[in-house]
Amino acid sequence: MGMGLYEAAFATLTRIYGTGARKAITGITLIAGFASTVGWPLTTWLAAEYGWREACQIWAVIHLCLALPLNLSLPRARPLDQASQAVSGANPHGERQSETFAMGVLAYMFAAASFVSSGVSAILPSMLVAFGATPAQALLAGTLVGPAQVGARLLEAGLLNRFHPLLSARLAMLMNPIGVVALIAGGSLFAPVFAVLYGAGNGIITIARGTLPLALFGPVGFGKRVGMISLPARLTGAAAPLVLGLMVEHMGRSALWISALASVSAFFALLLLRAAPAASGPLQAGSQSS
Repeated sequence: MGMGLYEAAFATLTRIYGTGARKAITGITLIAGFASTVGWPLTTWLAAEYGWREACQIWAVIHLCLALPLNLSLPRARPLDQASQAVSGANPHGERQSETFAMGVLAYMFAAASFVSSGVSAILPSMLVAFGATPAQALLAGTLVGPAQVGARLLEAGLLNRFHPLLSARLAMLMNPIGVVALIAGGSLFAPVFAVLYGAGNGIITIARGTLPLALFGPVGFGKRVGMISLPARLTGAAAPLVLGLMVEHMGRSALWISALASVSAFFALLLLRAAPAASGPLQAGSQSS
């Protein structure tokens, strides 16, 4: 299943389009942002009408008869030549340590973001009810997450597309903390505000999973780098629903502060990175920020 997640699609787009893949990556996430909007109701209906086994079999048939031919229709990628490697930011041996540092920073940032997004998404309605929202308010807030994700991706495709992805990622890391402050300060009436800010941050970070490594390291070796960077995020994402759920049960509002601190720590980690001009070579890592 993991082979069908965003990272595989981003690596494919990068191999086809090289450094120009950012627009295509953003377009993919715009379309896929509606996947749960269609998939959950359809799956629920199939399971109710035919049973869960038949629902799984129907999705399997759709994958084989629709998704597989679409994948096979993709243009065959050409090997990246030496010139594109030089321009794209392939690091010389002397800057290996800088690249390793930058990958470590991104791995931490995406791991923190995955902990927050996976944990909050799994328990959002019950968490809002525990913080004083009515079931109707919690349901309304939950329905706003998807549109907020798509809206933020439209913003990324338009306004933020003119800036380096580092700026988008930093802004995204601040969305959840701001939402937590609004929810705790304003109470259940600010549950929709929290949901919108949380969803917007998630929407932009999803794009950054592809565009940020591409902008910092270039297309050469993109798939391998993204796989290594994403591994900690998969682990924290798997643990987050249980961990954050227990925190909410035993610690109350403090659990939200912990999720906010995780996002803030990722924001400060991103400040350790700055982008060099695209034509001048690889990423510079250090205390300066763009």
